[in-house]
Amino acid sequence: MNDGALAGLRVIDAATLAAGPLIATWMGEQGAEVIKVEQPDGGDPLRQWGAQRDGIGLMWKSVARNKKCVTLNLRLEAGRDLLRSLTRQADVVIMNLRPSTLDKWALGYESLAAANPGLVMVHVTGYGAGGPKSDWPGFGTLGEAMSGFAHLTGTPDGPPTLPSFMLADGVAGLTATYAVMMALYYRDARGGTGQLIDINLIEPLARLLEQSVLTYDQLGTIPVRTGNRWDISAPRNTYRTSDGRWLAMSGSAPSIAMRALRAVGRPELTEDPKFAEAQQRLRNAAEIDAIMAGWIGQRTLDEALAVFEEAGVAAAPIYDAEQLLGDPQLQARGVYPSVDDEELGSMRVQAPVPRFSATPGAISHLGPRLGEHNAEVYRELLGLDGGRLAELHEQGVI
Repeated sequence: MNDGALAGLRVIDAATLAAGPLIATWMGEQGAEVIKVEQPDGGDPLRQWGAQRDGIGLMWKSVARNKKCVTLNLRLEAGRDLLRSLTRQADVVIMNLRPSTLDKWALGYESLAAANPGLVMVHVTGYGAGGPKSDWPGFGTLGEAMSGFAHLTGTPDGPPTLPSFMLADGVAGLTATYAVMMALYYRDARGGTGQLIDINLIEPLARLLEQSVLTYDQLGTIPVRTGNRWDISAPRNTYRTSDGRWLAMSGSAPSIAMRALRAVGRPELTEDPKFAEAQQRLRNAAEIDAIMAGWIGQRTLDEALAVFEEAGVAAAPIYDAEQLLGDPQLQARGVYPSVDDEELGSMRVQAPVPRFSATPGAISHLGPRLGEHNAEVYRELLGLDGGRLAELHEQGVI
């Protein structure tokens, strides 16, 4: 591990797939000791999720960075007893079992906190506690659908569009991570107790899309899909260059929008109320789009970016993965370091975000093999000797 800001904290990651485990990933990057608990029969489904190399899940390798992996069969009471023993020595435990399963297995917050009042528990579910859907299974896709994201994403004449990455899980994980830090501050700086954090896959993403609800509540209208345009900013779109590449730009600040019009040789439009005044500019966004598309389409990406950079216009190239790794700015910051790994040799992953001047985050290792740290964790934390470990393995508990 490292000596980051969270050194000395112990986190039990007993969740699966993305949202819950991401919380532990981010805490582990900042120095927390993270113990990843997996079922012995296959482990976290994230191991088999997405792209593989020689049967090794690439996303697993990144999300399970810095974690100590142990196996524990929570379907057995002996396994649940071991988990309770681990949580008695932990600061944070992360779970995503259904509420009814937590209750049936006596792994709910009240049960665990009775033995460890300072425990902070994060419970990630699809829909949140309470309500008719509280016990329904849920995945990020459903959060992206029900948050309003898919409704707003895509072209006006096309279907609602889902993202091709774990958006809802990521937003929920980030929200829960700062919630954990607030709960720990309340406990450690204000003399409080531990507490339960209830997080689901809909509400965090919906909060970022709140403008739709505000618009409907106050104006009675429902925003619709607008492609890459956005009804709060013009120009704002993606534009194809003459060499077949793509550029994105935003005129969110009025001064930037005026610079963009001057940069493409239309300074007279900055004096025209149709384009100079913010609300009028939004009403005439299609005309501005056509002007930008026409000018950019006659130039290569490098030529267009050079003009926009000189003029102070907010524009950027649209990267694929290869271009992302090759960007000089990201290379200078070391955004994608290569980390040694026993199974893959090495792998480039994204460095910890954000960066701290006094307590920088670090990556000590990538995702371990299933049960790799059984002996270390169970001996050091629970005092189990080799004979007992062998017995538990034989019984299918670990």
